[in-house]
This record gives sequence, structure tokens and C-alpha cells, in this order.
Amino acid sequence: MKRIVTWFLSTLTVLVLLFGYHTSTSGPVGGNGSIVAESPSSGSSSTASGDAASGSAGSDGAGSDSGDSTVTGPSVSTEWGPVQVAITVAAGKITDVTVPVYPTENPKDQQINSYALPILVDETIQAQSASIDMVSGATVTSTGYLQSLQGALDQADL
Repeated sequence: MKRIVTWFLSTLTVLVLLFGYHTSTSGPVGGNGSIVAESPSSGSSSTASGDAASGSAGSDGAGSDSGDSTVTGPSVSTEWGPVQVAITVAAGKITDVTVPVYPTENPKDQQINSYALPILVDETIQAQSASIDMVSGATVTSTGYLQSLQGALDQADL
């Protein structure tokens, strides 16, 4: 009888510890709403993405001297935070893609996005459409990227 009680209590303790542990990939705790609220006014969610945002701030369809126009897609809420894509179009072709808003809440987000976003941007410019592959290991960001990209392409009539 003692063995059964000991086994049961040990199992219960392990389960409580297992389900109570919060990993770094558990997502933002309460910070998700503040990122979305900042995005429209500032164009960025952090210093890391702020440089990319400065090139597209207030640029929905605004052309430059060379006839380029930059269109910003919708901010797409994902499990780890919002993702937003801005494309620059010249003569009906995508010439540049920036991602002014993306998840940066924890080191894992930063690691994944520093790897995945350049791949997604390069594939977008090569494909000239949203028909690109998602990046393995960055499924959530890839999904948000593709949805925002499609919104930008629709606004640009591409």
C-alpha cells in the first residue's frame, strides 16, 4: 500500500511541475496587446525592426522620385505577436520587401526571425508573388508574413 501511495504522489508532483513550468517559447505574457497598439502610430514594435519601418512609414501608395511606391500590408496577429509586410513596387514588379513589425518578445523569437525573415523576403522578390514556401521552424511567422504580404499585393493590384 505504501508503494502505491508513494508512486501516486510522485506522479502527481511530476505532473504539477511539468505543467507549471513556463519555457521561453511560451509566448509573451501580457505584452502582445501593447505591440499591436504601438504598431499603427510608430510603425515598429522594437528597436530591431525600427530601421526597417522608417523606410515605409506613412507610405501606403506614396511614390518616390523614381516612380516607386511602397504599400504596407495589414498587421496580422499571430500566436507570438503581430507581423506586417511592406513592399516597394516599380513598373509592376516587387523591388523591395521590408518587415517593419514582427515578433521580438524573447530571444527565441529574435533567433527564429533573424533566420526566417531574410529567406521569406528573398523568396518574395524572386517569386514576385505570395506563392512562396514557408520556412521550417518559423511556421507562425511565415503564416503571418504570407497573409500580410497578400494584403499588400492586393492593395498594389499585383
